[in-house]
Amino acid sequence: MENRSTFSTIQEQQGKALLLFMVVIGYLVTFLTASRDDVQFSSSRLFAGIAFGVIYLILGVFDTEILWRFSINTRNALFFSIQIALVFGIGWTLGPGGHWLIGLPLVGIAVDRLQPRWRWLVYITLIATVILPIGLRYSTWEVALTNGFIISTAIFFVAAFSQFRLNEQRAREKAEELARQLEAANHQLAEYASQAEELAATQERNRLAREIHDNLGHYLTIVNVQLEAARLILDSDPARALVALTKAQELAKKGLTSVRESVSALRVSPVENRPLEEAIAELVDESHATGITTEFHLIGDSRLVESKSALALYRAAQEGLTNVRKHANASHVQVELDFSQPDKIRLSVRDDGAGAVDTSSGFGLIGIRERVHLLGGECKIETQVGHGFCLQVILPVPKEERS
Repeated sequence: MENRSTFSTIQEQQGKALLLFMVVIGYLVTFLTASRDDVQFSSSRLFAGIAFGVIYLILGVFDTEILWRFSINTRNALFFSIQIALVFGIGWTLGPGGHWLIGLPLVGIAVDRLQPRWRWLVYITLIATVILPIGLRYSTWEVALTNGFIISTAIFFVAAFSQFRLNEQRAREKAEELARQLEAANHQLAEYASQAEELAATQERNRLAREIHDNLGHYLTIVNVQLEAARLILDSDPARALVALTKAQELAKKGLTSVRESVSALRVSPVENRPLEEAIAELVDESHATGITTEFHLIGDSRLVESKSALALYRAAQEGLTNVRKHANASHVQVELDFSQPDKIRLSVRDDGAGAVDTSSGFGLIGIRERVHLLGGECKIETQVGHGFCLQVILPVPKEERS
């Protein structure tokens, strides 16, 4: 992994401009110092000193393009070794006047590219490039060590400033990355919110579809049965036909009232403010009035049932009785509401009708399964052609509601 900060194009251009500036200043100081000390350069020394600077500048600006074949660690090792050697060469050939200024940009580059322990090797080696030319060629070791101490202060100051700049850059990059992540998270959250809204809308449509099917379908089925009965006995027994028509009219009014309430309130619970067994007993009476012998049995002691569970059990009983009238051709139906077990409630609707082959496609049964599944219960169907049909729903009772 490359130990190097990611810089923008502007920052890279600024770094290259600074490198060029320091090289120019370093050479000016070197020549001014040599002029003051009346140092004479031979043509070979002058050429070598300038060539070292040109190579140093080219490698500093195009190091990636020149050393691209090597791995990052090898590239860094070659870069700093060559550059420090060139700085030493400038100081050795032209004098130590300003060559240390030419080497200062290497301190900032080391902070950007190297681990802390390897940076110290660069710092120490740069100090050596200041000391050695002075001590070995241009002055005494005492002067060399003094200059080395002074220059080391400048090196460590540049290192500290470069580290501060690097920390600031990394903090800015981290902030930008966090901002991008936050933006992506907000975008994802907006998508989730949209999906949740669509899901809620779908669930509400399904709920309303179940309500319309379970409620209005129930009333219309009974109304149809009463009207059919009235039509059949209208001539032979007008009094009974009138009773059937009156019953159909009453049920039609109830159905109309239920539809109006559903439209206005979106939820009218038929088990609200009354015991569940009472509401189911009313369904049984309505089924019995159509001419099908319908019995209701309450097993165990009656108790309060949570509203969602009560509604699901009521709709299951309603759907079961409606299917008996529409499809079963049955003569006897038995409805059981079982409270005998404290941790569950069981409802069953059993008839002696024709039975069924496929029970997977009926919309009403699908709605019942959905209701029961949402409450963590079970919906079982037992049927065989010619041997009746049994719908059984079992719902768990929450611990806090158990007696």
